[in-house]
Amino acid sequence: MVVERLSIELTNRCGKRCAFCYNHSNPAGDTTWTVDELVTFITDCVAQGTKAVSFGGGEPLEYAGLFELLAQLRGQVFRSLTSHGLLLQGERWDRLIAAQPDKVYLSIHFPDHAKEVERVIAQVQDLAAAEIRSGINFLVARSQLPAAVQAAERVRSAGISNERIVYLPMRGQDTPTPQELAQVAGHQPFQSMSCLTVCGPSPRFCSIGWDKRVGWCSYTVARRLLPELTAAGLAAALEGLPLIFCGGTE
Repeated sequence: MVVERLSIELTNRCGKRCAFCYNHSNPAGDTTWTVDELVTFITDCVAQGTKAVSFGGGEPLEYAGLFELLAQLRGQVFRSLTSHGLLLQGERWDRLIAAQPDKVYLSIHFPDHAKEVERVIAQVQDLAAAEIRSGINFLVARSQLPAAVQAAERVRSAGISNERIVYLPMRGQDTPTPQELAQVAGHQPFQSMSCLTVCGPSPRFCSIGWDKRVGWCSYTVARRLLPELTAAGLAAALEGLPLIFCGGTE
């Protein structure tokens, strides 16, 4: 079994502490991953056909080995990361630019917060000016639909098109319909998660937690510990693993 795209939580440490966070990230969070373990595991997966790895959390900029990890994997696999962007300044900014990730996504969690929207727009534009491919993960809650529509229009008016925005529906509660998400996207073609209309595993993708537990997606509670840090260990962890719908009922 070849998993083409891996999503790896480097840590569940995050100072933002959003109440809706699917893995309950918090300022006192931790990790079980060392850089050497990650490089060994990812390199073996790449040898078996993995083409891309995305790093998240928690907040990946709070993982001490992030820049070393990006440097060691440079040229071997497509490397992306998702950040809230609050720490993306000063030395961290310089080190990220030097590491040259293949893409950086910054998150808008609260489209009703104008300061967050404007900060993310500016940072995405600055990344592009530094020749780093960049985009936005735009979280949409049903209760904040009018604010989301307005904020998304502001993002697009700043020259960040839907090709660079991933519209993510809130999961677990306050979930918008696909039609409401399309409204936020301006009724134009848009990107979202593969389970937008139907919950189901993709053989091309899986999520691996900060605790080395594997699931078919980031939101499912059905997870299994990696028996070994290899592509074969990943295949063994996924074998027969169910996918439990994050909303409780379908």
